[in-house]
Amino acid sequence: MGFIGDLKNRLYTKLRRTLNLEQMDTRLSRINDLQIEQFLLEHLYRNPRYQQPDKLNRYEFQAFSQVGDDGIIEEIFKRIGTTNQYFVEFGVEDGKETNSTYLLFKGWKGLWMDGSERNIASIHASCAKAIQRGDLKAIQAFITAENIESLLQHAGVPTEPDLLVIDIDRNDYHVWKAIQQYRPRVVIVEYNAIFRPGCEYVIEYDAGAMWDGTGNTGASLESFCKLGAEKGYKLVGCCFAGVNAYFVREDVMGDHFTGPFTAANHYEPPRYHLYHKPGHPRKLDL
Repeated sequence: MGFIGDLKNRLYTKLRRTLNLEQMDTRLSRINDLQIEQFLLEHLYRNPRYQQPDKLNRYEFQAFSQVGDDGIIEEIFKRIGTTNQYFVEFGVEDGKETNSTYLLFKGWKGLWMDGSERNIASIHASCAKAIQRGDLKAIQAFITAENIESLLQHAGVPTEPDLLVIDIDRNDYHVWKAIQQYRPRVVIVEYNAIFRPGCEYVIEYDAGAMWDGTGNTGASLESFCKLGAEKGYKLVGCCFAGVNAYFVREDVMGDHFTGPFTAANHYEPPRYHLYHKPGHPRKLDL
């Protein structure tokens, strides 16, 4: 950083303390948390719409997931049961905010993949015991439609894992479409909530491309529903924040869910302002 850079940082820190900006940030953060909690209470947990039998949203809670996914996942498997308690998730970053981290604490095993060597190194450090026990594999790989099945094969993934989570921010649709030899019982994908029910949208496939931070990414919920139907899955819900969609394989659904299993019924608009982490900062030591 150099002397000048270090001096600037010291002056900046001193100025913030002098003006009590750090205390103000803490107070604003607490106010924001309270506002989010109140919003969820009024618009989700007390909302009659989400008390209907076809809605999983009332079960939402957040342990390590980005939003309320941990609760929905728990409820889905309460209904359909588990078999091998094996998960696959890719796009996990450093593992502190995934849809499967909480499952590790509950005795599941699985595979994490991420394109960043730094993230995988962090996982190997923070989850060293889980890796040594054989509960977790963490592999560095840039996921494409062309390599996904070979990666799963080399990692020894069972052909019917209980859960697959796809979160690579751009080519999710194409990667799920490319998975033919594996039939997870539950699939979670991140949909593009800009596009409302009735609108089909899938970004053009580019194996080497990454998300550019715009709305030109992923696929609409309608398009995911059609792909799911082709692969033998039905949409059973979306998280309240409008981020993830949950698909269950038709042959394991039984009468545990009520329809209609459509984008029109389950779509949630983008409520990204609900992203926050209640409680202490997450730290893994698995």
